[in-house]
Amino acid sequence: MADDIEHLKVHKIHRPGEIVRREGARVSLGVLGQVESPPDVTEARGGTGEAVPTREDVLRELVIETLRGIHDPEIPLNIYDLGLIYGFTIDEAQNVEIAMTLTAPACPVAGMLVEQVAQKVGALPGVRTSRVELTWDPPWTKDRMSEDALLALGLL
Repeated sequence: MADDIEHLKVHKIHRPGEIVRREGARVSLGVLGQVESPPDVTEARGGTGEAVPTREDVLRELVIETLRGIHDPEIPLNIYDLGLIYGFTIDEAQNVEIAMTLTAPACPVAGMLVEQVAQKVGALPGVRTSRVELTWDPPWTKDRMSEDALLALGLL
């Protein structure tokens, strides 16, 4: 599962209370690991409820471009090419529904990332509302990564 990419994480997030060794010293937490208990967010919403009329194909490209601008805090890749976005739909009223996952269920920034996706997609002028649902089924594997992502990490 996600363990096969642990060595690629450049900003590894540690669990609260975890002891980490760095250059012979012991520190209690990593940079973002200071979060006492990560938010238990499995769904987030964004958008103003108003939207500029936009063709679906144009809106689809805007959503993908926006998702490519959001990066995983541990792996230096965007969440779209990393394969964390399982899919999204745009209805006739320009509401966007996104299904996403994370590389590991214990990610302490899970809630922050889900909310960031909802807010950024919801802020697009062609989007009325956005809704992001975090799912763990099926579990993420590196097979979901794009060819560009695999090349960037030296896995191809």
